[in-house]
Amino acid sequence: MKNMELPQKFLDEMQELLGEAYPAYLASFEESWNRGLRVNERKLDAGRFCAVSGRELEPVPWISNGFYYDSRWLAAKDPYYYAGLYYLQEPSAMTPASRLPVEPGDRVLDLCAAPGGKATELGVKLRGKGILFANDISNSRAKALLKNLELFGIPNICVTSETPEKLAGELPGFFDKILVDAPCSGEGMFRKEPDMMKDWLERGPEYYAPLQREILTQAAVLLKPGGLLLYSTCTFSRREDEENILWLLAQNPEMELVALPQFPGASDGFGLSGVLRLFPYRLKGEGHFLALLRKKETADAAAVPGHAAGKAVRAGRQELGDFPEFAKGLSGGFAGLLASALKQDRVRLIHENLYLLPEEFPEGARLRYLRTGLHLGELKRGRFEPGQAFAMALKASDFSETIHFSKEDERVLRYLKGETLSLLPEEGGRKGWCLVCLEDFPLGWAKGTGAMLKNKYYPGWRYQ
Repeated sequence: MKNMELPQKFLDEMQELLGEAYPAYLASFEESWNRGLRVNERKLDAGRFCAVSGRELEPVPWISNGFYYDSRWLAAKDPYYYAGLYYLQEPSAMTPASRLPVEPGDRVLDLCAAPGGKATELGVKLRGKGILFANDISNSRAKALLKNLELFGIPNICVTSETPEKLAGELPGFFDKILVDAPCSGEGMFRKEPDMMKDWLERGPEYYAPLQREILTQAAVLLKPGGLLLYSTCTFSRREDEENILWLLAQNPEMELVALPQFPGASDGFGLSGVLRLFPYRLKGEGHFLALLRKKETADAAAVPGHAAGKAVRAGRQELGDFPEFAKGLSGGFAGLLASALKQDRVRLIHENLYLLPEEFPEGARLRYLRTGLHLGELKRGRFEPGQAFAMALKASDFSETIHFSKEDERVLRYLKGETLSLLPEEGGRKGWCLVCLEDFPLGWAKGTGAMLKNKYYPGWRYQ
């Protein structure tokens, strides 16, 4: 093995688990782990990504919008990354969100969501309809989660930092689909992240299994009758995988297992058929476990309380400052969306910040939110300044004043670094707010002053 000392207790357990396949598993440590990216199909069809990016990439066979990439490409430094065209994600980790059948209009919860690899895909699958709650108990990790969701341009989000128990107390029976990618002992990631072995030695499955059962218990409360719950881990331990599912089914008769279809390279469970196991010796990815469950229709759904939250925007033009003037620059699909939201009283002004709430926003829930919907911008001394998340949620055709730079234009990186930009004579005459685009993909805002663009790219996202 490549300079890796695996714990003997772990090796003994894997030999017992795998039997004759154990040598093949050990041999996988002689190979490098596979880097992957998942295309953001809210912005670009996966079939066009190679042509747009100019790169020849190998598809991930079991993920329709997944690709392998070579470590020589600094994908996290590419301007297309800053345009939100893809998320860097280990290929096996793409599987859970791809196997939860989210439909536009669903109420979806990613219960342990940071840093957002799975939540971003769930949000894309909603296509702007319904609501995605993305939660992480760690406030600092939830902030990283929020950035990734906003970078992807997903408007109908709520980002929270709560315990599963608090969410279950406020939103029982609220969600159509729930993903629980549970904290685990990480055995499936040892090849990719050898440092995880230290945590395994200190805590291991004995620590994580009870925690996972508590999370699953609360997730079952949050799920509506007829709803689907996908449980996943990146570990091999039966205690954290099949045994947890069997325990949940025994404790909650209203839950039933839904068989996940096999695909080439995947394996069935050990002592529980219908689940999926991924092993690095069988496919080009790391270790993962998935199980899909349904809450039977006979269970009773608890009502979600409701009361007003925030201050309605309909209070009048004076309170809105010049936002109505700015909104005249909107066109395309987003203009219709905003007009509809204003009629439905889903645009809210809260502490000088303007938000577009999701259609399914539960106004009665008393939760610690990092974000409620799409942050449109701020009102500063009566003047509206559009926000970074707003820019990322738009298409170039959604705003009347745009400027488009090619990837080869050195001004792209200068813009991402926060610099003021000079315009060519044929580009000049810009006045007021302008949507800056990398080709046809929005990057953020600038303010035209004739032959110059004053940079309004969000400082916390700047290119380093």
